[in-house]
Amino acid sequence: RRSPPFPAGSWSEWPVDHFLRTGSIGARDGAAVRWFHAANSRARAAEAARSDVHMVEVDVQLRGGHEEPVLAHPPDTDSDITLQEWLAQVASTAKGIKLDFKSLAAVGPSLELLGRVGPALASPVWLNGDVLPGPCGSCAPLDARAFLRAVTASCPEATLSLGWTTAWQPVPCVSPGYRWPMVQEMSQLCQPLSQPVTFAVRAALLPSSIPQLQWLLQQSHRYTLTVWAGKEDVYSVEDLLLIRENFDKSRVYYDIFEPQNSEFKKAIGIQC
Repeated sequence: RRSPPFPAGSWSEWPVDHFLRTGSIGARDGAAVRWFHAANSRARAAEAARSDVHMVEVDVQLRGGHEEPVLAHPPDTDSDITLQEWLAQVASTAKGIKLDFKSLAAVGPSLELLGRVGPALASPVWLNGDVLPGPCGSCAPLDARAFLRAVTASCPEATLSLGWTTAWQPVPCVSPGYRWPMVQEMSQLCQPLSQPVTFAVRAALLPSSIPQLQWLLQQSHRYTLTVWAGKEDVYSVEDLLLIRENFDKSRVYYDIFEPQNSEFKKAIGIQC
């Protein structure tokens, strides 16, 4: 299947296309794209910058809930590195970035900072928010329409990464996967958009949701999946292989922890 016509070097370019074009990966395969998760401190950001990863993810919220954007994952509300400092650092690398917004209030100030750095970033830029309630989710999602209004107005060239609020539980909850109403609501939300969209889906919940997510990807050539996991989640390499067997490999990315990451890459013949 041909790639969507997102311009080379633009923030909208699919990572598989961008990093294949630049020679950083050897196949048009989302599993070949390497991720660095939660670079939310000076030390982690420096480690990410030195590493051979392709995409770096950070969590963004306002310091103390009402000041400048910093890199911190709840329950933390402060950090030793601001978003402005990190953007200046990552702009000197060839890495793509993913900003995971933990509050709606952080979106506007963060996009203003991103706009200032803009010309120096020639790799994919993803803007993430959990905008709908999902399986077992207890946290309130970001206001979907407010989030989309802000990011499409300020960064129409960026890739949108949209997810559901979820939780993983050893004993399955009433809705153990992404149900039809959840994916149908997401489809309706994304239908008016023109930007590429990747759906952030939890690895432990995906095997029971394959028909629903296959249908969702069929709604537009602009859509991909990004498989992620919590540190305490229980899922197997077989679960990841099941995902790979049921989706176009160029349309699924894997941002997961060790040891599953290395075991999965070994099973499919990709070097970490």
